[in-house]
Amino acid sequence: MNDTKTILVIGTYDTKNAELSFVCERIRALGGAVISMDVSVLGEPTKPTDISKHDVAAAAGKTIQDTINAGDENHAMQIMAVGATRLTAGLYAEGRIDGMIGLGGTMGTDLVLDCCQSLPLGVPKYVVSTVSFSPLIPAERLSPDVQMILWAGGLYGLNSICKSSLSQAAGAVLGAARAVIPPARGRPVIGMTSLGSSCLSYMKLLRAPLEERGFEVAVFHATGMGGMAFEALAHQGYFAVALDLALPELGNLMVGSVVNAGADRLRNAGAAGIPQIVSPGCADLIDFAGWQEIPATYADRPFHAHNRLIKSSALSPDERRALIRDVADRLAAAKAPVAFLMPLEGVEEWDREDGPAHDPAGLAAMIDEVRRVIKAPIGLTEVACHINDAAFSDKVLEIIDGWIADGTIQLER
Repeated sequence: MNDTKTILVIGTYDTKNAELSFVCERIRALGGAVISMDVSVLGEPTKPTDISKHDVAAAAGKTIQDTINAGDENHAMQIMAVGATRLTAGLYAEGRIDGMIGLGGTMGTDLVLDCCQSLPLGVPKYVVSTVSFSPLIPAERLSPDVQMILWAGGLYGLNSICKSSLSQAAGAVLGAARAVIPPARGRPVIGMTSLGSSCLSYMKLLRAPLEERGFEVAVFHATGMGGMAFEALAHQGYFAVALDLALPELGNLMVGSVVNAGADRLRNAGAAGIPQIVSPGCADLIDFAGWQEIPATYADRPFHAHNRLIKSSALSPDERRALIRDVADRLAAAKAPVAFLMPLEGVEEWDREDGPAHDPAGLAAMIDEVRRVIKAPIGLTEVACHINDAAFSDKVLEIIDGWIADGTIQLER
């Protein structure tokens, strides 16, 4: 049996031919195979690539001359990104690649991120970039399982420093292609959002009962990247049910915090026809990166330093109302049933009576706005308990059992 893994290597072979060729050579030296894709516009590679820049432009419905005539390099590379993304998805669908790696500065990285998003979870995808881990890259541009390596010393030309990064990346993507166990489409999957176990603990009460009912449970940490991964998988229709019980990323997005999951948060499950149970867990909080100074606007509000990576302030009553209106707008477009649960005694552990985020007026404003704007066909259920109480989890299970009984949720896949 031939188990050779083939890696797609993407980049601008006119300006980075030596670097890309080095990666291809390392993959081959390790026993892998390569398909090379040139996404340059003006120049030519030293040697022909497997997929030429002309092939890439044609996949976007253009010619290279059309791309050159686009007016500037930004528009030109966006054309090439369309073609490269289509070709990447096609190569995988045809079974011709087992993973991909792309190299670039900001221009190449911009294109390669699109290619990564064209591949499903479980297909190794590596980005070697001069801006890896940079705040220039928003959460919504990242695939759920993308791997990034900083291209240290690699802006122009090969050297011993950048060879270290490139050789690691070549070994990593090939090793991942050999080692990966792709997600199995066996038991139906429930996607659940939460925010750690100290702030939201319902996952501890829900996981075992859900597994007993025949589900696989995947819990996503709603700190920006987790919500992004949740949305990406919902977009793919991966979940049988979405338990979106933690919404701090929406409040963060509303006030401009970097700890958000992008503008499509709380939209993809509904668009994919996935039943949803939604609750405003931690929707009273604003999360900031630990390295950020808390803006003066929030200086007089409750504050919690969770650790050196993340810290939280609180939304005002008016901001909580605005957030709930946004939630209602996003859920209104859902193509499958939505149940909204409003726990009347609090939405996260720190807002209990003795907690640092206890704010009765803020909670009352949120409840009032929920009653005002969460309307049919969204089903509103008020639960006379705290979100971390067993009664809340019991209500979630009751709704799921009802949906299983009436066929809304299919246990057989």
